[in-house]
Amino acid sequence: MSQQSKRKVFPFTAIVGQEEMKLALLLNVIDPRIGGVMIMGDRGTGKSTTVRALADLLPEIEVVLGDPYNSSPTDSDLQSTEIRQIIERGESLNIGKCQVPMVDLPLGATEDRLCGTIDIEKALSEGVRAFEPGLLAKANRGLLYVDEVNLLDDHLVDVLLDSAASGWNTVEREGISVRHPARFVLIGSGNPEEGELRPQLLDRFGMSIEVRTVRDPELRVQVVDQRTAFDNDPEGFHAKLQDSQNLLESRIVEAQNRLSQVTIDEELRIRISALCGELDVDGLRGDIVINRAARALTAFEGRTEVSDDDVARVAVSCLRHRLRKDPLEQVDSGDRVIKVFCEVFDRPKPKDLKSFELILAD
Repeated sequence: MSQQSKRKVFPFTAIVGQEEMKLALLLNVIDPRIGGVMIMGDRGTGKSTTVRALADLLPEIEVVLGDPYNSSPTDSDLQSTEIRQIIERGESLNIGKCQVPMVDLPLGATEDRLCGTIDIEKALSEGVRAFEPGLLAKANRGLLYVDEVNLLDDHLVDVLLDSAASGWNTVEREGISVRHPARFVLIGSGNPEEGELRPQLLDRFGMSIEVRTVRDPELRVQVVDQRTAFDNDPEGFHAKLQDSQNLLESRIVEAQNRLSQVTIDEELRIRISALCGELDVDGLRGDIVINRAARALTAFEGRTEVSDDDVARVAVSCLRHRLRKDPLEQVDSGDRVIKVFCEVFDRPKPKDLKSFELILAD
C-alpha cells in the first residue's frame, strides 16, 4: 500500500501529555529486551492512539519478501528455518522493505490463532500436513498490542510473555513441530477497574505505566484542538508535523545504533541493585530491566554514560509493579519507589511522585 493511499494515523509527536507512557514505549523500541510495557489507566486517555502512533512513526525494516515471519535478510536470530535453508543452499533472497508490523490481539483469540496451527486447506487439497503461522509470526520484529490485557485468559498471557522473553515460538500440533522467531515488543493496556493481572504475570512485563486523565483545562483544550484539526484534515495535519516526526525517527535509529556503546559504572550498578534489595523485589528482573531502560534512555539522549538521573527517570516504571506480593494489593503509585530511591541515592525526599518528576525535569 502506498504512503499516499495509506490511512493516516494520529502523529506520535502531536500527542499531548502522557510523557511517561511515550518515553517507556520509545525505550522499548530502542531496546526490545527491556521486556515490553503494561499501560494501565482511565478510559479515553490515548493508550491505543499512542501505540498505533508509535508503529506509524518507526522506520521501515528490511525483510525477505513472501516470508510469513518477516525474516531479516542478515540476522540469523530473526530468520525462519526456510530462509536459513535457502541461505545455506547459496540461493539469493528476494529482499524488500516494509512498515514495522503491528498486531492487535483480540480478546477472543484462541491459542491456535495466536501460535499457529495446521493448514486445513492444504491438508484437504494436497494431503500434506503444513503449518499455518499465527499472530506471533506476524508480529516478529514488530509490536504486539493487547488492549484490555487484564481480561485475557491467563494461559494466553503466559504464552505471550514466554515468546516475548525468549524471542521464539514453538508449536507442537498433530505431528508437526515448528519453531520460529517471535521477537516483538509486547504492549498491554487496560483499565484497573476491570481487574489486575496476577503479580507473577505483571512482574514479567519490563515496565508498568499509570496514565491519568489530564485535569489541566488548557491541556484538555489543546488535546481537543489537536484531535479536531487531525479529523478535519489528516493530510494537512501530518504535513505540519512531518519534520518533527522525521527528527524523532532519526533519534530512535541513532539511539539503537548507539546502545552498544553505552556503559554503566560499577558503583551505579551496585546502587541499582541496592534499590531493588531495599524494596524487597523478588528475583533479578527489576535489576536487569532498570539497567536496560537506563541505558536506552542514555542512548536516546545522545550520551554514552548512564547517570543517577537516568536511573531516577526509569526506576518507578521499572519497579512499581514488582512490589505487590498479594493479588489483592493495589499496584504501587510510585511513591514508595521514590522514597527508597532517595535514601539509596542520597537525594532530598520530594513530597510526592509529581514533585519528583518536576525536580528531574529541572
